[in-house]
Amino acid sequence: MITQKEIKQSSKMDELLASSDQPAVPKVGDVVEATVISVSNSEVYLDIEGLTTGIVRGRELIDESGLYSDLKVGDKAQATVLEIENEKCEMELSFRQAGHQKAWENLEKLMNEGTVIGINVTEANKGGLMVQVGKIDGFLPVSQLTVEHYPRVEGGDKSRILEKLNQFINTELKVKVIDVDEKEGKLIVSEKAAWEQQQEKVISQYKVGDIINGTITGVVDFGAFIEFGDNLEGLVHISELAWQRIDSPSDYVKVGDKVKAKIISIDGSRISLSLKSLQVDPWQKATEKYKIGQPVKGKVIKINPFGIFVELDKEIHGLAHISELSSDRINNPSDVVKVGESYTFKILSIEPDNHRLGLSMKVSEDKVESTPVAKELAKEAPDAKKPEVKKSEEKSAKGGSQPKVDPSNSAGRQPLIGEKTSSGKKDKK
Repeated sequence: MITQKEIKQSSKMDELLASSDQPAVPKVGDVVEATVISVSNSEVYLDIEGLTTGIVRGRELIDESGLYSDLKVGDKAQATVLEIENEKCEMELSFRQAGHQKAWENLEKLMNEGTVIGINVTEANKGGLMVQVGKIDGFLPVSQLTVEHYPRVEGGDKSRILEKLNQFINTELKVKVIDVDEKEGKLIVSEKAAWEQQQEKVISQYKVGDIINGTITGVVDFGAFIEFGDNLEGLVHISELAWQRIDSPSDYVKVGDKVKAKIISIDGSRISLSLKSLQVDPWQKATEKYKIGQPVKGKVIKINPFGIFVELDKEIHGLAHISELSSDRINNPSDVVKVGESYTFKILSIEPDNHRLGLSMKVSEDKVESTPVAKELAKEAPDAKKPEVKKSEEKSAKGGSQPKVDPSNSAGRQPLIGEKTSSGKKDKK
């Protein structure tokens, strides 16, 4: 049964709709400004000035923006219209929808203005950290952590990386919003970008080509980190540690080592360093020590499917392609050589500018006695086995009764019975 109060409210709404002097009545989906007139745990009543009373209840009280989490009577608030009139002739409103829109608008603003904010880490996975900005979930990828917080795990063990990332749960980090997509529900933040902004003045004191003194603070598969200056840190890629080939940076540097390095690149907060740039390039004198065609001793240091890497000396390493390991066809270099063993090679090519030196173990069969490499190989090779001699040949060699072959017979066959021999006599057999 409809009460007198509801009839009066309905009549009032009809009057408002009909009056051209009153503010336009909002439509479903519009956001309205209102004043809080009543607050409880389950519902909030709002006065939509000059129009009607609105109500927010249930799940529509949830607010992602966090603006309306602690409302009091008299506070101003924004809400989205869900229904013009509900069963009680009140306007049905939502903080959830208005808050959602407000929250994402705020994220867009933070991104566009480049504001540094504090966020709380809620979870961790192998790819990075789950965070919250207000009440919206976001993601901080591992690649967007500062060098200080980057999980340095030798070998890239994912379980150990996760262990290190778990240490950040329930901690606050300073970040910048770098990607926002409301439709996809995507929010990406970066600690590195925030740190970069704060370190701009410090980094601006350095330029490419500067020499720095620092300390090795971390060693990973792809290189080593060096701390220098005012809490700055740069990376020396494995290719910039030394002129010779390095399999593992930990074989070359250790945490705590004091080193000098050259700045070779500055990209925002990313500083790339080089140790080898401060060393004389040994390849520039390689042609003084090695010549094409020269036989050389070398130790196999690595075997790949396509060939082997050979250490000629501490600084010069060469490559012997699989096709240059044997005159016979082979499927795997390990069928011919072993890591750690030394062999004699022939130098095929030298390219100092490209740091390349080609080697070969093959010896041409028709030149086996004459090539320098062959002679070197012959000295090293064990005594060759004598070819097996057939008994018949053995007997012949000892003066046995084997028939002699007429040298004038080009086919090398024995003369037939009655056939004339070179002496002009017929065979009497």
